[in-house]
Amino acid sequence: MQNRSHIIDLFNLVFLFLCAAIFAVVFVDFDMHPIEDAAMLMRYSEHFAEGHGIVWNIGEAPVDGATDFLFMIAVGLLVKMGLALEFSTRFLGFAAHFLTMGVVFMSLRRTFDAPRLIASGSALFLLAGPGFFYVVAYFGTTVFALFASISWWLALDIIEHGESVRKSLLFSFASVITGLIRPEGVPLTALMLLVILFIRGGKSSRATLISYASVFLIVGGAYFLWRWSYFGYPLPNPFYRKGGGVLHYDSLVASYAHTFFLNIWLLPAFVAGVLFKETRRRAIGFFALVFGFASLFILLTNNMNVLGRFQYVTLPLAAMVCWTLTQGVRRWLNIPDWTASTPVVRRQLFFSALTVIFFVGAAKLQYGVYRLGYGYDLKYDAALMLAEYRESGYRLATSEAGLLPLYSGWRSLDTWGLNDQWIAHHGVVTEEYLEKFDPHIIMFHAFFSPGDSTYIKDDWNDMAIVLKTYAEKQGYILAVSYEKLPHDTEYYYVRPDFPQSAEIIRRIQEIYYPDGVPE
Repeated sequence: MQNRSHIIDLFNLVFLFLCAAIFAVVFVDFDMHPIEDAAMLMRYSEHFAEGHGIVWNIGEAPVDGATDFLFMIAVGLLVKMGLALEFSTRFLGFAAHFLTMGVVFMSLRRTFDAPRLIASGSALFLLAGPGFFYVVAYFGTTVFALFASISWWLALDIIEHGESVRKSLLFSFASVITGLIRPEGVPLTALMLLVILFIRGGKSSRATLISYASVFLIVGGAYFLWRWSYFGYPLPNPFYRKGGGVLHYDSLVASYAHTFFLNIWLLPAFVAGVLFKETRRRAIGFFALVFGFASLFILLTNNMNVLGRFQYVTLPLAAMVCWTLTQGVRRWLNIPDWTASTPVVRRQLFFSALTVIFFVGAAKLQYGVYRLGYGYDLKYDAALMLAEYRESGYRLATSEAGLLPLYSGWRSLDTWGLNDQWIAHHGVVTEEYLEKFDPHIIMFHAFFSPGDSTYIKDDWNDMAIVLKTYAEKQGYILAVSYEKLPHDTEYYYVRPDFPQSAEIIRRIQEIYYPDGVPE
């Protein structure tokens, strides 16, 4: 009987993956270049695959601008095996998204003995989320979500069925891997550990606590010391640029908003869990995990949090616990056991739920909910054009350190500082630092308009003013000032004293102004 149940579950998984594949083929647009921020990590992966180490510019010192460390390494290894960079990045994202659905399904079946209808519906619920958007955009978001979900499954199994040495070690090692994929995986899994202690009590969780502390001390500590020695700093470079040692209350509000809207359809289960004594402790612990993780982002600016990708991990984690939180309300309402219904009714309910989830997700994609801010970027065309000059040794200084550096192959200065240790630790690029780099092209995105000296004073515009002032002082030619929206402009300044300067200016202008440069 048990074997038959496992076989049916396996067929269920195959069916779930088939649904996800059909959904992707029918509704997801794959004909897109990487989104700007994802391209940064891909540049590191490419250099790693070529044997240059984890560097931003070949031949320079290592810099940890790719915060998705293990994802970056995994992409690099696939590229080293001969796969294309773009294919490798998306392949890992897709595989992780599919496997996360499998983890949600299996955790509900194995840990909570949930009916297949509920487990399948919870897994398919991820189709209505933005997971495919992150994959299409080349982010590693779904890879982080996969390993966080595996860690959470192991934590939930300890909560529900008690700890063992094997389960404690598996949870601890999965937690370390989650932390190596993204740094926030460390506090996330620490919160999972606290949830175990809160629900089960310290005495019943002693082995898990000791295992977690030991594995992180030995394995995590070894990695921490290595990365400090290799990169020269203990934390990833973007943390110094985006943190600044201050609290970012606007980021906290944004994090709560993203978390709320990602999980809005799951919140009733948490409310129901709190209302009934038999589920209250679990509901408080599970909610604390989600709320606590969302609260971490007060430490960083909200830059590059495209469609709440930093909070996306809370969606599969919440989906894995909703069924058990409804135990009290189901008994109160005297809802019969799902398994008591006939197979015909169960199949009808399953396909009805599948249809609703399928078309909710499709509608969101169709009406642009998950395409927000991800239109075609002309910097991609500019980068492909500049790639024709990559052997000339030209240098690029840019605030847009994604598409242009990746596809041009030029030695590049990230003037915002995510990929430059000096700028990250000194706060802002200076004219002296630019002069030392001596760029042939200066490209930046500014939130002010050409000829309009008024602008909102913030770190980004301060950087843009430094770049603009330096370019004008040094006699650079303004090739393009492309105003996408009022007070939202891309500038290209080109140095006039190198052989192909005039040709590059003309070709940049043809990309942005195919009908001729406006007077």
